[in-house]
Amino acid sequence: MVSKGHTQGGGRVSVHDPSLNATYTKGPWTTCPLAEYAHDPSIGVYVNESWVDYDATDVYTLTQAVAGTAAISTAAPGVLEIDANSTTATQGVNLQRLGACFLPAANKDIWAEFKFKIVDTYDKAEIFVGLANSDTSIIATSANSSTDHIGWQCVTDDGVLLFTSEKGGAGTTSACATITEAAYIKLSFFVDGVTSVQQYVNDVSTGTAHATANVPILAMFPSFVCQSGGTNDPIMHLMGYRVFQLR
Repeated sequence: MVSKGHTQGGGRVSVHDPSLNATYTKGPWTTCPLAEYAHDPSIGVYVNESWVDYDATDVYTLTQAVAGTAAISTAAPGVLEIDANSTTATQGVNLQRLGACFLPAANKDIWAEFKFKIVDTYDKAEIFVGLANSDTSIIATSANSSTDHIGWQCVTDDGVLLFTSEKGGAGTTSACATITEAAYIKLSFFVDGVTSVQQYVNDVSTGTAHATANVPILAMFPSFVCQSGGTNDPIMHLMGYRVFQLR
């Protein structure tokens, strides 16, 4: 394994190992000042959740839609298993990290990355992964009821993910990808101040950026939903996620 330097755009320098991540240079993190942050933490706010601990009563807020649990996996390191624990439609888990606040603003860019898979089964699940305003029922009656969010959702029980951003109850969705059973997908986005939001699927820029009108300017938090579509008991395996914002 050999580390390599990478220079992006106007001169941002980062280091990667192609044998560990062959698509790194195509993703959003090449423009993120993580090296500078390591030497000067005052420039940003960084949450890098690797799931070596989980607190459902303080750091995280778990709300059951009748049923559901979340626990650190004992089958793989650095994974949280979010179990709908129900075969009834719209029942399951709404999980938020309300202590980690991110708020889009001019010149305060945001980078975010989430990696997850669904088992038992992928096409019988109602899903949300991303940032959202404080809401104990992000997916209610098989629809996204969050007024301010940036993330990915599936409310059609078919594994088809849509990228969505909404400001004050009005927003837009665009195509993302169709997940498959028990296969991880890495989803990222870059928020350019309050100008646009661009999604990345497995480190590849995908689709047209969402415009200013769809960039929320309200406090948002890492948020996750895994609910049943009414047939099976889906479980979301959430690998470590990370979010960085300039101060």
